[in-house]
Amino acid sequence: MTQRQPLIFVVDDEPQILRALERRLTRDGFRVRAFGGPAAAIEALREGAPDAVLSDHLMPDMTGLELLKVVRNRAPDTCRIMLTGHAEMQTAIDAINQGEIYRFLLKPWDDLELRLALTLGLERLDLERENRRLAAMVRVQQMRLDALEREYPGVTHVRRDEDGAVLVP
Repeated sequence: MTQRQPLIFVVDDEPQILRALERRLTRDGFRVRAFGGPAAAIEALREGAPDAVLSDHLMPDMTGLELLKVVRNRAPDTCRIMLTGHAEMQTAIDAINQGEIYRFLLKPWDDLELRLALTLGLERLDLERENRRLAAMVRVQQMRLDALEREYPGVTHVRRDEDGAVLVP
């Protein structure tokens, strides 16, 4: 199975931080769209949801927490990570509780920690997507079995002997 490169939206109002993150993540094999503010990132959500959003917290006009809440509402199937240089315990708690973020990272970031957070977050997202796909498949199969049972009563019931062998009437 061919794996596609995950798309990461990076949002930070500091151009040098934005460029550094874009370079780092591109080298790590991610497709990156960089945005200098939340409004542009929100607008880009209309074109399609990214696999992950990595956002600074303190930005003009809208905080990272507010942005990640919008992302959660418009693209809930997106991994959300906050990156901030202003670490306050209440900010972290709010980010986790209100923005339902996957991770809260501090600036200056550690490249390995950032890559690991994204990789694990995207793996978790893939597992959640696969789980939803399989659950939908089970629902469809159950509906088919129910329809067969209505058409041919007893067809879904199997009688077995004490050794577990199927008994044929």
